Amino acid sequence: MSKIKHEQLLNILKSILHPAKGVDIVSLDMVQGLVIKEGEVGFALNINPSEAEMMEQVRKTCDAKLLEIPGINKVVSVLTAERQPEKKIPEMQAPTKGAGPLKNTRKIPGVKHIIAVASGKGGVGKSTTAVNLALALQTIGLKAGIFDVDIYGPSIPMLLGVTEQPTQDADKKIIPIISHGLVSMSLGYLMRQDTATIWRGPMVMSAVKQMIADTKWDVNGELDVLVLDLPPGTGDVQLTLAQNVDMDGAVVVSTPQDIALTDTRKGLNMFEKTDVKVFGIIENMSYFLCPSCGTRSDIFGHGGAREVAEKLGVDFLGEIPLHMDIRETSDNGTPIVVHQPDSTHTAIYVDIARKIQAKLS
Repeated sequence: MSKIKHEQLLNILKSILHPAKGVDIVSLDMVQGLVIKEGEVGFALNINPSEAEMMEQVRKTCDAKLLEIPGINKVVSVLTAERQPEKKIPEMQAPTKGAGPLKNTRKIPGVKHIIAVASGKGGVGKSTTAVNLALALQTIGLKAGIFDVDIYGPSIPMLLGVTEQPTQDADKKIIPIISHGLVSMSLGYLMRQDTATIWRGPMVMSAVKQMIADTKWDVNGELDVLVLDLPPGTGDVQLTLAQNVDMDGAVVVSTPQDIALTDTRKGLNMFEKTDVKVFGIIENMSYFLCPSCGTRSDIFGHGGAREVAEKLGVDFLGEIPLHMDIRETSDNGTPIVVHQPDSTHTAIYVDIARKIQAKLS
């Protein structure tokens, strides 16, 4: 980073005052993580949570002024509110089932229904399942979209073969990317492919909320369903969405392995405690069918997800095989539902989509 460029950015930001304090935001040490690389600027504004609405306008002013600098073509900024050490925050108690005392959920403008695709652990093919499920919902006549909420490891750009960046309309709303007819948004669209997201939890949650609010999901008309591709596990992002977004239900993806199923139970428990209905479990990489001889091999075991679903009283939505065609089409940015619409694999995704459609209606 050039020292002159860095100082130039700081000088611009020093001209912006805190509306209530009358002191510039740099002197107040509110600007954090200021970086610039190849004409792209990124930073966070550390704020008092009670001033979020007021400081959102300040953030937009910062973006506008920085974009006036010759050579700056994009600004990515977020609001973050770090916990103050001198204030002891009482421990948050988990809500009882059905009570939902932690929820203050709201609908996303331009979206009728919202479903989350989650997994207890990584590496189970959750994102591949999510994107093919969204495309399958589109196949059965629903106007669908997908929101890649996996901030640290966004996969949707590769799975959909997207290389371009979103644009903004006159109202500064982000225009989502449309690929294979599917409306999509991902932090991966806003960052360089080889750039690591080194953000603290509050920055991540702020970015997620900002992308939800600032994206024009109904760019091609109101969406019937928006699929949220959640990060693996049961962390801050999942909890924030469960408490703030009015989700119709969740689908949990697992492999048949015992270790994956153990984490699946944790994911189901999280949705139960946050009063989000679980539509069911999908067993991914359920079996391997040899393309040459047709022999079936249960590489990771088989039927474990169905057994967990039965024990916990949730629906078993289907089993998806481990197959080269699913992997290759995903890696090439042409998911199997659009690349091989008449295949037996596509039929499985469509069958699951119909089950979810029935639950939505």
